Amino acid sequence: MESIISLQSTINKLENALSQMSQNGTNTTLVKKRLKAVYIGLATLENVWNQKTHHYTQEDLAEARNVITGLFPSIENSYVKSKAGSPQRTLLERRIKALELAVQAINGLSAK
Repeated sequence: MESIISLQSTINKLENALSQMSQNGTNTTLVKKRLKAVYIGLATLENVWNQKTHHYTQEDLAEARNVITGLFPSIENSYVKSKAGSPQRTLLERRIKALELAVQAINGLSAK
């Protein structure tokens, strides 16, 4: 449940970033890719854990896996810089775990 909440929080953060970037006229391609990947990650976790259906293709799953995997270095870098016991570190720990589980779920569905 914690991982699903973490991914929902990440989606909310990305949607807010997308909205602000759109208003500023900033290029939103990267944020859109990340948002789609996290949506897919959430859908695959809910599929595996709660048997909820999803409508993503094998190509969508593969792209999401690549995008999510590409997020790990920057999240882990932020984690290393965060203070032990801080709320930021806890958030990053949960986000890393949620994204790892999402990649596992995507891999499981890709193998079918």
